[in-house]
Amino acid sequence: MPIYHMSLFRMPKAVARRLDKVQRDFLWGGGSEVKKAHLIKWEAICEAKSNGGLGLRKLVLLNKALLGKWVWRLAIDRDDLWKQVIIEKYGQEGHGWRAKKAIGTIGVGVWKEIWKESDWCWDNMGFIVGKGNKINFWTDAWCEDTRLSQRFPHLYAMAAHRDATVEETWDQNFGQGGWNLRFLRDFNDWELEMIGNLLHVLRSYKPSMEEDSVRWKGGRNGKFRVKEAYRVVTRPNDIGFPSRSIWVDSVPTKVAFYAWEAT
Repeated sequence: MPIYHMSLFRMPKAVARRLDKVQRDFLWGGGSEVKKAHLIKWEAICEAKSNGGLGLRKLVLLNKALLGKWVWRLAIDRDDLWKQVIIEKYGQEGHGWRAKKAIGTIGVGVWKEIWKESDWCWDNMGFIVGKGNKINFWTDAWCEDTRLSQRFPHLYAMAAHRDATVEETWDQNFGQGGWNLRFLRDFNDWELEMIGNLLHVLRSYKPSMEEDSVRWKGGRNGKFRVKEAYRVVTRPNDIGFPSRSIWVDSVPTKVAFYAWEAT
């Protein structure tokens, strides 16, 4: 039941702390009302088994990952009714991939909390070029998962049309098509290498007749999954732990748990 609500609503921090306490008390006390010492800190328990934890989830971060799924769905869903309602109420930006920020009393409610997860979600999303009419050439992450404006800041500063789409930058009149990059001035000799590097990066990309789409960078098959999103919002821990020597299938759970506890 908490997972169901966390997938749509922001859980108050006081509620999250209370539920974490219920889990901690159950782990060490087995559900009894007698208070028992917590032998291992909760932060360690929430690590993956390979890093010395039990693989339990921090509820605040799990809530964050679950809400992020709606940012993903807004980008991939086409004409779903819920998306039409959000776009009609708040407006859209970024060629329709995102809803505008809710400002003032108009944003009080469910979507205002979901929108707060937009930044980290879009940092982990990239574009797959189709027609290119909904992807900005310089400022969207479509070419090798990077923004060309960040990879080639000098060329971006010289660009004549910084908001041009991929479709507008592609010229079909160049034989089988080619990139028509427009700049404010001619290049100096020392700048020619930069444009050569840019064209080298672009050589594997060209628009097609498909629709533009988005993908999740760390997901299987480019799809958003809460499990991968949770890993993104948690801080990685590279502590070495002999998990394979402890969590052995043929060993009774009580013995394995005692070995984990002692380690």
